[in-house]
Amino acid sequence: MKKYAFIDVQNTASTAQKLLGFIVDWKKLCEYLKFKKSCTEVFFYTGIDNGDVDTAHEFDELSKISCCIVRTKSVFSYKNKDKIIPFKCEQCGKDGLNVVDMGYKKKANCDVELSVDVMEKVGPNTEMHLFTADGDFEYLVRKALEKGVDKVYIYSSADKLVKANITRSRFSIKLKELIAEKRDKVFYVSLKDIGYLIKKDISSL
Repeated sequence: MKKYAFIDVQNTASTAQKLLGFIVDWKKLCEYLKFKKSCTEVFFYTGIDNGDVDTAHEFDELSKISCCIVRTKSVFSYKNKDKIIPFKCEQCGKDGLNVVDMGYKKKANCDVELSVDVMEKVGPNTEMHLFTADGDFEYLVRKALEKGVDKVYIYSSADKLVKANITRSRFSIKLKELIAEKRDKVFYVSLKDIGYLIKKDISSL
């Protein structure tokens, strides 16, 4: 059986750091998948900021490992919609508007590349290891199952994130429902359970 891993780097990094409190060492993750899970190919998908030499070097070194395939894109920034807040002047009584600058968001979407690689690789007598919490990939997993993939393992964290007194889950409801529906084929793996194997040694940073 051939085993393949597909890693949504930004989603996985954010989940590990915000929910579980560790930074992923991508080389350690590659070694875990290669030696512990017997993956023949490990695909990484990530955006890299222009001028971010350290990250570019890190993934360039990763691509030199025999089983690793790295797909990168330049990160682009787009403007968040400004928030407009109406107010009444206390001195003159006139209505006015305050415009709050909501800043910029960075994005580098590699979903298409990941999806194409999955559809080219999986089929009967294959196993798929997918690192993401993104519900957009629920449809992709269903297509992989239609192609005859034996098993799918989805790695993320179902822990809750509390921000501004609001509790949210980063792990998609679509993926949760898919795992419950296809419990003999699709399995959830918590990043917390493998954190000790894949976390970066921050003392060396």
